[in-house]
Amino acid sequence: MDCLACGSPVTLEVGPDRPLSTSLSDAILAAEEDEHIEVTRDCWDCGWHETRALRVTSIDTTAGDETAIERAALIGEITNELGAIRSVDTLKETLAAIRRQRDTDPARTDSDDITE
Repeated sequence: MDCLACGSPVTLEVGPDRPLSTSLSDAILAAEEDEHIEVTRDCWDCGWHETRALRVTSIDTTAGDETAIERAALIGEITNELGAIRSVDTLKETLAAIRRQRDTDPARTDSDDITE
């Protein structure tokens, strides 16, 4: 992408709550409904700057495994909740509870085994 003012290459950052390496397509595909995505373009040669804000108004999924989509959404929600926990003891207790649940889950198969 080139600068609209001088033609030099520009940097593109997606934020504000995403790593600098996040691509615009990854941010859009990971977005939730009504989420705002801010896109900033900067030219480090001439100082040109542009910020655009995008809002996801709806999400239509036309293909894919509904169970996999629901699972991915739940994993994202769980990850967000865990990220908000500051107590190491609480995290250890949560991990132990998850492992106990996994060990007693009748739906678990041998293919669910993961090396820990």
